[in-house]
Amino acid sequence: MALNYIWIGFFLVAFAVAAVTTIITGDMQIFTDIVNATFNSARTGFEISLGLTGVLALWLGIMRIGERGGVITAFARIAAPLFGKLFPEVPKGHPVVGGMFMNFSANLLGLDNAATPIGLNVMKELQELNPRKDTASNPMIMFLAINASGLTLIPITILMYRAQLGAANPADVFIPILLATLVSTIVAVTLVALRQRIKLWDKYIMIPFIGILLFAAVMILLFRTLDKEILARYSTGVANVMLVTVICGFIVAGLRKRINVFETFIDGAKDGFKTAVTIIPYLIAVLVGIGVFRASGAMDFLVEGIKYAVSVCGIDTEWVGALPTMVMKPLSGSGARGMMIDAMNHYGADSLVGRLSSIVQGSTDTTFYVIALYFGSVGVRNIRYMLTYSLIADFAGMIAAVLFTYIFFG
Repeated sequence: MALNYIWIGFFLVAFAVAAVTTIITGDMQIFTDIVNATFNSARTGFEISLGLTGVLALWLGIMRIGERGGVITAFARIAAPLFGKLFPEVPKGHPVVGGMFMNFSANLLGLDNAATPIGLNVMKELQELNPRKDTASNPMIMFLAINASGLTLIPITILMYRAQLGAANPADVFIPILLATLVSTIVAVTLVALRQRIKLWDKYIMIPFIGILLFAAVMILLFRTLDKEILARYSTGVANVMLVTVICGFIVAGLRKRINVFETFIDGAKDGFKTAVTIIPYLIAVLVGIGVFRASGAMDFLVEGIKYAVSVCGIDTEWVGALPTMVMKPLSGSGARGMMIDAMNHYGADSLVGRLSSIVQGSTDTTFYVIALYFGSVGVRNIRYMLTYSLIADFAGMIAAVLFTYIFFG
């Protein structure tokens, strides 16, 4: 319901801003820009879905081999103690737990191309367990809350952009990004857990969480001591090795189970194609709403309004140059990336604004896109409190990004 009102709000606010602008300037060009934005955003939504088709077909085919080869069940056993507490409504030993384990692992390593199709397959299996097909279940909300919080331990893409734009030390934002995204994830999980009455102080939740913190500490030490370009190159290489290992391991597991690996892959790939087609209208709807909002100038008014409020409160305004990235991040991944690059070009990659934009880009995920993509893939329309809690986690991550930017670079 919240997404419905926000989507309607995009259009109503855009029309109001366009009407006022036309009355003041006497120029109706803004309405032309809005119409162009609707067509461009619709085309972008279709192109994204089309681009996902091949990736979905590949990974859902591989996942089907892993399921029938017993690998997903093995992952489910590994993750059972933790996920049994976070997802108490999922039957013990259900294969979806193994898919969750793989999805979260891929996200932590920054492997978006693998994480998204695996996550969509998880949503499909959770939907099979969902008694109310048009309404988000508790496990769906917890799963997407973790996904939308954007927890990533190795933000290689952001470091590469910083290197290309002339940063003296591209990896100097690594630690602030890691801390900010941890804040976002902790807030998201805590809010959902409190709503679903899940006890977070259970040892099966705390031990893995401490393990993640220790891994983060090791990564911090590596980034402080090793050459950053070498570390980035080896991180990317290790990630690719892991992907190839997963694919080959699933195939070998299928051979051991004496299944027809090729036919099994085709069965899974067909589901991937169907999923890609299913999400097209949802993505188009969300992207068109955001595109109209931006084209009308409403985004600029929002940013300028926040800047004015900050200055009136007497708060340091140096960071407000990163506001476009912060406002855009929940709405559009490509838009936020463009804002980040623009901020680094305008202010400098090593300026406070340039660094803050990079940290914001890595602190959360694109909430509206994630919700439209994942819930749209299974036809869920009532997302309950999912959007509200995710936006609160996004806000917490952005505040953390500002604070850590000042702590490290202010």
